[in-house]
Amino acid sequence: MTVLQTAQSFETPVENGLIDPFGRAVTYLRVSVTDRCDFRCTYCMAENMSFLPKKDLLSLDELDRLCSAFIERGVRKLRLTGGEPLVRKNIMYLVRQLGRHIGQGLDELTLTTNGSQLARYASELADCGVRRINVSLDTLDPEKFRKITRWGDFNRVMEGLDAAQKAGIAIKLNTVALKDFNDSEMPALIQFAHGRGMDLTVIETMPMGEIDEDRTEQYLPLSKLRSDLEQQFTFHDLTYRTGGPARFVKVAETGGRVGFITPMTHNFCESCNRVRLTCTGTLYLCLGQNDAADLRSVLRTDGSATAIDTAISEAISRKPKGHDFIIDRSNNRPSVARHMSMTGG
Repeated sequence: MTVLQTAQSFETPVENGLIDPFGRAVTYLRVSVTDRCDFRCTYCMAENMSFLPKKDLLSLDELDRLCSAFIERGVRKLRLTGGEPLVRKNIMYLVRQLGRHIGQGLDELTLTTNGSQLARYASELADCGVRRINVSLDTLDPEKFRKITRWGDFNRVMEGLDAAQKAGIAIKLNTVALKDFNDSEMPALIQFAHGRGMDLTVIETMPMGEIDEDRTEQYLPLSKLRSDLEQQFTFHDLTYRTGGPARFVKVAETGGRVGFITPMTHNFCESCNRVRLTCTGTLYLCLGQNDAADLRSVLRTDGSATAIDTAISEAISRKPKGHDFIIDRSNNRPSVARHMSMTGG
């Protein structure tokens, strides 16, 4: 099955599937396996973050149980996120456990990573059935890369990309559009990605969690960015989907694809098929809302398959129609207080 065929198959609900109040089938689960990261990207985290104690985290076996319960209810795409998922101790145990579902209800197991650990894990990820990953990359300038990530090593990420492609893993680069930081680099990022056979998705920065910087100064609407890029490139809209919110175009000059994720300028909620599970067992029904369900307490009290299934059904029955990313400009605080690293991207 090709990536395109796989991507287009996610919306088909199964019998006893998870249907939200607006008739949308929930077929995509994003799972944050840790809130920790070995980078401190300026738009995502404060430099001196306080992370969760180990006792609050779901064990890898608990994560496996919950993910498996969602797959039983029709989740067909599973994405591991963080923080940085590959810094979780013994993470490959979980990846291998989840890989057993591929072709047995699960169409795709994938992850989003900053690339720092890929050189170490790429071969094993491929062996576990991971065929496609997203790698976050906001600049091709090593000095600017260090500035935006605070702790990151650009060359190490490049080695990770090499290792993943050598292992046969398809890569999509994720780039957060940041005003006066990487807007002028977008043509070079497109050419870099497409020159290596990778897609590129550009994402508007989202106001989640308090950080050290003012996001209003970072925000770059993708409508403007796209208009600027169309002075240099010819875009053709595509129906291609990967199961997420990106809307893709084909670039005539390179033959590659560019995706745009626009939570601020365009509400893509009408086709939302996603929920997010945190490393503490909290199920967020929408990235931009605070309504959630505590699945950890279900696991650690009753713990039966029936109790877990009931808790999941109840949560999905409360999934909202859409998100609401608003910055409280009276005190310059984000409307959603939790950090992206906690929610899971």
